[in-house]
Amino acid sequence: MYRVSEGVRSTHGQDGAIVLDVQQGQMFNLNYVGSRILELLESGASEPEIVNAISQEFSANREAVENDVRDFIESLRKHKLVLDC
Repeated sequence: MYRVSEGVRSTHGQDGAIVLDVQQGQMFNLNYVGSRILELLESGASEPEIVNAISQEFSANREAVENDVRDFIESLRKHKLVLDC
């Protein structure tokens, strides 16, 4: 399970999201799928719940989504935007 870091502020729109890490002074631009994953993380969804939601919403292959979600969350962790609970 993950939680979004306290210093992270995000604005989600139809084209994706802008994410600001106020503690590190960094800004990130996410595409729509990345934005949706971050929204699900912000709402407290687990990784399997995120995979289910993304697979259904985008009619995508579950196995591919599992790999992509795992990689994306790892990237968020590397940039300290999300933390392990």
